[in-house]
Amino acid sequence: MFGKTDNHLHVGATTLISKLTEVTGELHFSGNLEIEGTFHGSIVAKEGSNASLRVLHEGKVYGKIHVPIVIINGHVDGEIHSSKHLELAAKATVKGNLHYQFLEVVRGAQVNGKMIHIAQLGSQAEDLPS
Repeated sequence: MFGKTDNHLHVGATTLISKLTEVTGELHFSGNLEIEGTFHGSIVAKEGSNASLRVLHEGKVYGKIHVPIVIINGHVDGEIHSSKHLELAAKATVKGNLHYQFLEVVRGAQVNGKMIHIAQLGSQAEDLPS
């Protein structure tokens, strides 16, 4: 979580949308993406990547997010699809449904939407009776 050593970030490429920056469009990426400014549109990680997105305290996203690892401590207005790890830090506000494999919520985070757990395909098969 914020304040701890972050093991979710990759070594290598990090893209920053800084404070006072506003971007509109569809963003496709791999590696790390950090948002301190405002983004309008869809954010999509390269398929098969271990990409991570962090929306920092003053960051805002208006649109859908499809990223394996997502850490929110700012504002998101849109659905979040996280295939690995979704973390909502203390100052997170989300208006939209959350689709997650693993969810971590810190006291103070706010969600206005449904929380939908996505099961791993392999674990579903193992849970079936033989």
